[in-house]
Amino acid sequence: MSLKIPFDNSFARLPGAFFTAQDPQPVAAPYLVIFNEDLARIMGIAPGEAEEMAAVFSGNRVPEGAAPLAQLYSGHQFGQYNPQLGDGRAVLLGEVVGTDGRRRDIQLKGSGRTPYSRGGDGRAWLGPVLREYVVSEAMHALGIPTTRALAAVETGEPVHRQEGALPGAVLTRVAASHLRVGSFQVFAARGDLESLKRLTGYAIDRHYPQAEGPMGLLRAVCAAQARLVAQWMSVGFIHGVMNTDNCAISGETIDYGPCAFLDVFHPQTVFSSIDRYGRYAYDRQAEMAVWNLAQLATALIQQIEDREAAVEEATEIVHAMPGAIEAEWLRLFRVKLALSDAQAGDQALIEDLLRRMAANQADFTNTFRALGSAVARDQFTDPAAYDGWEAAWRARRQGLGEAAPLIAAANPAFIPRNHRLEQMIEAAVSGDYAPFHRMNAVLATPYEDQPEAEDLTRPPLPDEVVEATFCGT
Repeated sequence: MSLKIPFDNSFARLPGAFFTAQDPQPVAAPYLVIFNEDLARIMGIAPGEAEEMAAVFSGNRVPEGAAPLAQLYSGHQFGQYNPQLGDGRAVLLGEVVGTDGRRRDIQLKGSGRTPYSRGGDGRAWLGPVLREYVVSEAMHALGIPTTRALAAVETGEPVHRQEGALPGAVLTRVAASHLRVGSFQVFAARGDLESLKRLTGYAIDRHYPQAEGPMGLLRAVCAAQARLVAQWMSVGFIHGVMNTDNCAISGETIDYGPCAFLDVFHPQTVFSSIDRYGRYAYDRQAEMAVWNLAQLATALIQQIEDREAAVEEATEIVHAMPGAIEAEWLRLFRVKLALSDAQAGDQALIEDLLRRMAANQADFTNTFRALGSAVARDQFTDPAAYDGWEAAWRARRQGLGEAAPLIAAANPAFIPRNHRLEQMIEAAVSGDYAPFHRMNAVLATPYEDQPEAEDLTRPPLPDEVVEATFCGT
């Protein structure tokens, strides 16, 4: 059997200003760790032999029909504008239109130096590759828009980081596209209006064909990002590095660097080792999404002749975004609480629960999954704090039927917990991939009770707590 990928590369047909054509750099001894057959089937990809797939998904062999390139973009990183970023350790192989009619990028991440590497080696080590594979596939199973993982390959050569020599790896990432807010910023900052207009039209055609012009695109992206951030918060997810170059126009979650899921709930939680001032804390993600989209608005406005009218319309669109996020957040948390109708006091009820959880060291995922049971009560250092809230919740739910099935359908039992990810990586580095494969299997059905995997629902013990997560570049 020979690997077949039905490429149809629209981005590569754009002018050269948008990218640098480049093959991935070969590696020493590629070994296929995993291939996502379910995703491949949707994409119309026919798998081949393991050795052949290892060669393709490591970058050692460029498959027929591919058009490898590194994309150009810029962006704000922790609020500071960097005029040129780009794919510094990734190569876009090309695109396919799947059996579902959706167009998707196929990108090799960790595939070597590009003109945008800024002194880096362009490589990735095994830990972040496995982490992104597990977390992105878990997000997909949770129903949250996300990039996905098609394959992971060991390179057979070391990557040198501060920790020392680490095993190298390449992730094959799949996305609706890799267009980011920063993709527009770079041309706006350069005053290259021709490229900005061309990119705007391309983005509309690819993602939002119903949108009319630059402001129609802005409105569509704002709506998609509002839904996405509310979904993150509903499962306790912290992106960790919400720079504009990590904000996808498609509305997908992209770039799983220092991301993490909450264990104990605290709204100001920060995991990212590089977020020293809490810019991207759990409870600031909505604010930062709005800030990012304001930067997109600033870029898009540059191509509109009637600048005053464009500023007025863009301001209206961006100013509406906080309300859209709050409305979606409220809808999702109502569902989590098995509230099938809407009443005026619902937001206060939800916020009261979250305050009590924060004050009593309650585990975010386990509390919501167990609402209405003794298990939820046990999450609180002072169970009486939960009892007081539960009485109000039960009074609110009168006449709404049984809560348990609704709660189970809306609240996952399983998330990729930080300490389990670290343990999985440690095992894989020593050659044991069993925890990695087990996590993928369990997280594929996160809303189902899986008694044999109950240990994966356990919060970390004091010596297992992960204090910081890293980009892994």
